[in-house]
Amino acid sequence: MCGIAGVLRIHEPGEPVPPHRESIPEAWLDILDDAIRHRGPDGAGRFRDRATRPGGVIVDVALVHRRLSIIDHAGGAQPMVHVRHADGLGELLRASPHPSGTGFQPVSSQSSSAPPTLDATTLPPDTDLVAVAFNGCIYNHHELRGELKMCRHRFETDHADTEVLVHAWREWGMYMQDELDGMYSMLIWDRRTGQLVTARDLAGEKPLYQANRAGARLICSCVPGCMDAPEAYPPGFEDWVRFGAEAIPAVPAYAVHPGEWCIWPPTPPRGAKVPAPRKRAMLTLARLEPQRVLHRIDLPLLGRRHHLPTRGEPRSIAFHPRSLEICTPLLHIAIMNRLEADTPLGLFLSGGLDSGLIAAIAKQHRPDIKAFTVRMPDPRMDESEAAAETAAHLGVDHTILDCDPCTGQSTPADDLVHLIEQLGLPFGDSSLLPTYWVCRAAREHVKVALSGDGGDELFGGYRRHTINPTLNRWRRLLRLIPDSLLDRRCPGSRSTYLARLAVAARHGGYSELLSIFPTPDLRRLLTFSDPDIEEPDQPGDDAFFAIDDPLRHDFQNYLPDDLLRKTDTASMAVALEVRAPFLARDLVDAAMRTPLDVLMPKGERKGLLKQIARRYLPDSIVDRPKQGFAIPIGEWFRTDFGGLRQLLYDHLESTEPFPGLANAGIEINMSFVRRMLTEHDAAGERSVNPWKGRDHSQRLYMLLVLSIWSRWLARIGREGDAASR
Repeated sequence: MCGIAGVLRIHEPGEPVPPHRESIPEAWLDILDDAIRHRGPDGAGRFRDRATRPGGVIVDVALVHRRLSIIDHAGGAQPMVHVRHADGLGELLRASPHPSGTGFQPVSSQSSSAPPTLDATTLPPDTDLVAVAFNGCIYNHHELRGELKMCRHRFETDHADTEVLVHAWREWGMYMQDELDGMYSMLIWDRRTGQLVTARDLAGEKPLYQANRAGARLICSCVPGCMDAPEAYPPGFEDWVRFGAEAIPAVPAYAVHPGEWCIWPPTPPRGAKVPAPRKRAMLTLARLEPQRVLHRIDLPLLGRRHHLPTRGEPRSIAFHPRSLEICTPLLHIAIMNRLEADTPLGLFLSGGLDSGLIAAIAKQHRPDIKAFTVRMPDPRMDESEAAAETAAHLGVDHTILDCDPCTGQSTPADDLVHLIEQLGLPFGDSSLLPTYWVCRAAREHVKVALSGDGGDELFGGYRRHTINPTLNRWRRLLRLIPDSLLDRRCPGSRSTYLARLAVAARHGGYSELLSIFPTPDLRRLLTFSDPDIEEPDQPGDDAFFAIDDPLRHDFQNYLPDDLLRKTDTASMAVALEVRAPFLARDLVDAAMRTPLDVLMPKGERKGLLKQIARRYLPDSIVDRPKQGFAIPIGEWFRTDFGGLRQLLYDHLESTEPFPGLANAGIEINMSFVRRMLTEHDAAGERSVNPWKGRDHSQRLYMLLVLSIWSRWLARIGREGDAASR
């Protein structure tokens, strides 16, 4: 788990070619390094190289890495650079004791000097070199290492998963994507072709952003590393306000999509050798775990993971995904592979099904596993007692950590500003705060933690998954419900949920159920005064989009853009690695092929997963109502818990709450914002007429985040102008 960044610059034939350090200034690398510093406190390194492609195109590249050391402390330093000799054998370029040498070494993230740089521009032009900067973990790296050794690859590290990527690229090229079970974003530089490859895992656990600046392409784990001066109009802005999270950031940078592998420059030179597709290997459970044979059945390393299979699509071997005898071993393998670490490892335990099932299986494979639960500041949101019941049943070493965000060096208001500026996005999910507090508390005890992310999206855990067929079938009737009959004071109430269904039926359909600002509210909030800006389409009665597979929709959108972005932001802010067993390659593949009526029999949420869980957990735990992970942000806005009300009003009642947006042709209706503030306070006063108030918890939170982000953009814009002068 780390932070990565890179710069690529192309010089066309006939152009003057400056020295490498002028083409890619060291100051650019310093900016990228500062942006990812918090993600890797254990080491740092840089890499530079230049390649000449056929036709005279010269490509300059630089890679930056910050390391959170989890696996192979001694051998896993990055960027990892491998040179292959004429005899077919190769070697890693080793660390140099002096920064001026040809190697690099781990350094403290607090070091005031620049990290050591491996400068490969001094090597002969025909050097066969591959360099990798990698963020994440490859969970099946031991198995891949064995296969690569059989292909005559020689390894120099003891068990570094990064070195597996180096040799896998040499052997299989982009076909390696079919075989990786892991969470990752990576940069692979291949001097043979003069190309830089960017890649992310299929689920989107690890972020990667790109931007063009001054004739170069910048790639970074964090948006601030790609930032320069903000663009006049941030694309996708209205979707950020609507959903609070979107795949395309509302900044002059864009996200590499989950499962996407890109080659830049895109056109390969003539004569470039393309590795042949690899032969599929067979994986047996007995081979994975000789001491404990779970089930004697061969499971394939299913290929083509760069796309999601269709529900009911036949697999390459004959078995039906209904079978618990298949789903259970897949889950065992996923959890077992995520228990390797050379640092303290634990798991997050809530009172719910997902984390309880992970704890039960992890306990079988690692009896000394430790479980951690954070006692939340609001008893209504606290699951520590339920988690203690689960831990007692399993016999797991369980620790309840007290989390009082109002004590210590920062308040919740301070934490929110810090997280938004560090992320560099107007991220509108308020559960970012409790996730951050949980990670911060757990980091004092472990460096790696398992979580239940992905269970709801793969197995149907949300209320909206079961209500979607009703929405599709009865949308014409739902449209007739007048707003005057709906009380929306209390979030989560039946009346509020019915109101959301009515709005969804009148407008966009399923996506409206995920909206922070549904279409009617978004129309009141935003106007576009610049005639050159094409106003976003506003769904109407004739624009209902029926979604037949809401789980797939959430897996491809809500999971990577919201939940996994939240987990990555919160965990990496404190340098904690979080692993999600439910997002294992084969488990995702199986779930995506399983019909919805099998995943949710008779509409029961996570019905199939519950059948598995009953083998390990009592019914009282399996059938416990889903609580969710949230904070009473709306109430805190009323009571000023942690300074949040003060922060809200300091921003939204300031003379310029959203600096820069008006100049960009985007206007926020401040009279509507003030109305929301009044209605929200009234919704908390039980003595007033219930029709006078309306809970705007998440909408006000979104506007607060938008204001924090806008001020941050304005500040870095001013700093950039000052620096240019």
